[in-house]
Amino acid sequence: MSDIELSKAQRDRLISQLQDYFEAELDHDLGSFEAGFLLDFIAREFGSIFYNQGLYDAQSALSQKVDALSEAILSLEKRGG
Repeated sequence: MSDIELSKAQRDRLISQLQDYFEAELDHDLGSFEAGFLLDFIAREFGSIFYNQGLYDAQSALSQKVDALSEAILSLEKRGG
């Protein structure tokens, strides 16, 4: 998997959210520079785990839909001789 690439707007929003969280929950002022490094760390260390879980969830949802479609097709099967 390649590195997670964020647009400038996405990156700025996530940095702001990290800063807000640190201020509200930890009573700590986190500068933009530090928040950027923290965001990079989170993306690098945890991003693949979240990405892979998203793939597994999508695969499961698709499998359920395919099973339902297969059942619907079988229900159309003509019986007789």
